[in-house]
Amino acid sequence: MGVELKRNVKDAWWRSIVQERDDIIGMDTSILMNPKVWEASGHVASFSDPLVECKACHLRWKADDLTETKCPSCSGELTEERMFNTMFKTFIGPVEEDAAVVYLRPETAQGMFVNFPNALSTGRKRLPFGIAQQGKAFRNEITTGNFIFRSREFEIMEFEYFIKPGTQDKWFEYWLNERYQWYQKLGIKTDHLKLHHKKKEELAHYALAATDIEYDFPMGWGELEGIASRGDFDLTQHASTSGKSMEYYDDETKERYVPYVVEPSVGVDRAILVFLCDAYDEEPDKDEIRVVLHFHPDIAPIKVAVLPLSRKENLAAFARDVYKDLRPCFATQYDDTQSIGRRYRRQDELGTPYCVTLDFQSLEDNMATIRERDSMHQIRVPVPALKNTLLAKLAGEDLFVLPEGGKIWKQG
Repeated sequence: MGVELKRNVKDAWWRSIVQERDDIIGMDTSILMNPKVWEASGHVASFSDPLVECKACHLRWKADDLTETKCPSCSGELTEERMFNTMFKTFIGPVEEDAAVVYLRPETAQGMFVNFPNALSTGRKRLPFGIAQQGKAFRNEITTGNFIFRSREFEIMEFEYFIKPGTQDKWFEYWLNERYQWYQKLGIKTDHLKLHHKKKEELAHYALAATDIEYDFPMGWGELEGIASRGDFDLTQHASTSGKSMEYYDDETKERYVPYVVEPSVGVDRAILVFLCDAYDEEPDKDEIRVVLHFHPDIAPIKVAVLPLSRKENLAAFARDVYKDLRPCFATQYDDTQSIGRRYRRQDELGTPYCVTLDFQSLEDNMATIRERDSMHQIRVPVPALKNTLLAKLAGEDLFVLPEGGKIWKQG
């Protein structure tokens, strides 16, 4: 189920950023690039974290994460801070020599920056426009942990939005609001989100402004997504190193200039952690506790479960036909083991929005029961209308808006 959740989160992001807009195009750049790219971007010189080591147990820690001046593991004395470059280094070809050194990318952004002229010419876009990318990134983190909050290999979703200099404040605010609202639209509770506007001393050397969207994780508030106003630093650096112009010609003003950039960036795994934490709930249900994941339908790993009331051959064959009909439309699961109550609970724990139950009466009246996860209300609808009814409910229609021949079956 985890891989389906991950795919759905990525698809929801891509749909919002690329598919539903006409000013952002998608791109897929290399994990291994010419090392001069990372020299130009400043990563070789300064993509570093402060490292301290315990003199007693020799465990190493990221100094920024420590709240005390002693080892979190054994309370031993720590060494002085030293900077540790977090890029993974490897070699191209059969000989390990300085000339063959390359790096695993720590972000996808630089691949989009160096391909800006290509995107401009082939995408036939005018400013403002963006380039979006999802892909693997690698960082040799000093300390990982908190489940999937911080890891050395992860996926990232980010885009570079190229704009005319002087308009950066407007577009920074626009994208900050858009990204904040995206999480709300997918069901994240507002009181679990907040904005951290970075002070001047907190900004990266290239940033004109930066704000983190933070989430109240079980281990405390932490960064979910960063939105940065990067100015023209990246394009200027790559133009200077490569000797290739990164200027944009504005047909309206007849000007040439290097565009400024606003960049929203989020880790896929961190977003998944947020959706899991926010969706999880334990509710009293008679003498038991119902565990449920209140996933938004767009990201739920399974959209619909088909549950025959019995394994008897005639009902099972009927249920299998319904299952076969629904599978091409959305992720569907078939479950015929244990009692119907236990099967409902399993689907609640998976976050499945709707369960379709077929019983012996279904063989007579050609009707099916739809159960809604959150309210546990049920409706009865004709099997021929089942597919379109489920599509409408998954798109946000109220459960009690009934198709022709449908009826309310159970409330709560």
